[in-house]
Amino acid sequence: MSEPVLELRGIHRTYVTEADTLDVLKGACLTLQPGEIVGLVGPSGSGKSSLLHAAGLLERPDAGEVLVGGAATSGLSDRQRTAIRRRDIGFVYQFHHLLPEFDARENIVLPQLIGGVSRSRAVKRANELLAMLGLAERATHQPSQLSGGEQQRVAIGRALANAPRVLLADEPTGNLDPGTSATVFEAFRETVRGAGAAALVATHNHDLASRMDRVVTFEDGHLTPYIPEH
Repeated sequence: MSEPVLELRGIHRTYVTEADTLDVLKGACLTLQPGEIVGLVGPSGSGKSSLLHAAGLLERPDAGEVLVGGAATSGLSDRQRTAIRRRDIGFVYQFHHLLPEFDARENIVLPQLIGGVSRSRAVKRANELLAMLGLAERATHQPSQLSGGEQQRVAIGRALANAPRVLLADEPTGNLDPGTSATVFEAFRETVRGAGAAALVATHNHDLASRMDRVVTFEDGHLTPYIPEH
């Protein structure tokens, strides 16, 4: 078996408020293999976002280790963690957050330029991703000229622009109607696999989760295989 692209080992996360202390993650463990798409389900407040933030190196867990491409990250500086995040991790959110003044292609080109890629290479990569996402003819349209589903597909392309090892998605179709949601997820799945990445997708949509390679859920702060109710 190939080396995992992402591994979470014993992740703990506790939040302290004036009213209470909340143990959200109590030793959560998860491994993602290249090309694998894993669903993460659970009710609001169960820890989905906390797990994604830890996995994406946006927050440091209180205990445990996050490994990206087999390399531990807990002992790294914030600058080193930012470099890994830019190079190896892509993010897709419920709301696309596209830059409204730029067209679809430029929204995918910009993160590549920030990463040091030449403009010619960045444009070529953007065109390839837009074609994979079925948006080749919409490349010069601004977000306001695109449908909600098209905007979210551009956001997926932007997340994949720098060829990350792993894609983390937080309710990526939560703002779309069921038909559009299915279309966008199919584009997401095919593009992620075509790019050779792995993905962890937090969702409330159990039908969407059923289309993934496997699904995990929270049980008292731990991750366990999800068994759908019949």
